[in-house]
Amino acid sequence: MAKRDYYEVLGVERGASEAELKKAYRRLAMKHHPDRNPDDKASEDMFKEANEAYEVLSDTSKRAAYDQYGHAGVDPQMGGGAGGAGFGGANFSDIFGDVFSDFFGGARGGQRGGAQRGSDLRYTLELDLEEAVRGTTVTIRVPTLVNCKPCDGSGAKKGTTPVTCTTCGGIGQVRMQQGFFSVQQTCPRCHGSGKMITDPCGSCHGHGRVEEHKTLSVKVPAGVDTGDRIRLSGEGEAGAHGGPAGDLYVVVNVREHSIFQRDGKHLYCEVPISFADAALGGELEVPTLDGRVKLKIPEGTQTGKLFRLRGKGVAPVRGGGAGDLMCRVAVETPVHLDKRQRELLEEFRQSLAGDSSHSPKANGWFEGVKRFFGDL
Repeated sequence: MAKRDYYEVLGVERGASEAELKKAYRRLAMKHHPDRNPDDKASEDMFKEANEAYEVLSDTSKRAAYDQYGHAGVDPQMGGGAGGAGFGGANFSDIFGDVFSDFFGGARGGQRGGAQRGSDLRYTLELDLEEAVRGTTVTIRVPTLVNCKPCDGSGAKKGTTPVTCTTCGGIGQVRMQQGFFSVQQTCPRCHGSGKMITDPCGSCHGHGRVEEHKTLSVKVPAGVDTGDRIRLSGEGEAGAHGGPAGDLYVVVNVREHSIFQRDGKHLYCEVPISFADAALGGELEVPTLDGRVKLKIPEGTQTGKLFRLRGKGVAPVRGGGAGDLMCRVAVETPVHLDKRQRELLEEFRQSLAGDSSHSPKANGWFEGVKRFFGDL
């Protein structure tokens, strides 16, 4: 049986932070722990699965390999997978052990040192409705952190190398005594790397990364909608100490259209028609994203009536047939009438007097009002 996606197992997004991963794992571990669910094979399997997922995703190098190659990038034979027992591994002590280290102001230094994956970036892309429906290619300019070229990301001046940290002796951690508790925390001087830069690079001032604007071409597939994300792997911030770069997530935001409103794969628009056309019927031209089409209006059409134009909506980005265009009729009341027009309408009103058959909706409404007050 194929393994489930680790992010799906923990119920988090691919760009989730360490804190979000930890919170999700802690919730699952507490829920499915074997001590709480004795003789429940399904809960035990879910506990093992969550433990395996967190062990990979909480390790920056394993997570980077998993993001790039999937399950094939984290070979269990080489320590990438979770322990077979699923209990008490490094992850379980990490989750609940952090409660104590965080309480005493420390943080585990083991994960801070060495290569770290760069942060993911988010870019909001504004699109017109037509661009979102048909797809397009856009060029974006994104501020990001890249490896410093003069020092090749090391942070040390060219020709020099970082030296062993004198505070932690290269371990990356220091031990603090808090009463009966002895707590390890990240070395405050080298920040867990075990190395110090005595002669920093003049370009990045020892950080190993510099801020830069990157120009990228983004291909937007047809049918995207507001909230859809396009992932550009490796286009996020450069990793610290030679770690892999993060990802760039381009989030689509479709601007409001002057004519159409979108609801999933369907489009809606309001079509104003004259009083005469509504009463006598006729044929109107209505706009669609593919041009104008003829819409036949039957006589006696009322405001709010919906006409469906099949296949004139949006083809979903994940496949499937195109939606429909819903045209809602709005009967316009004539304004700025001249004398002759007023006379004609007055004659028309008198011809309707006493005959409710021409106004079925009004007749039904008045009958309802009578019944309402009669019940009172």
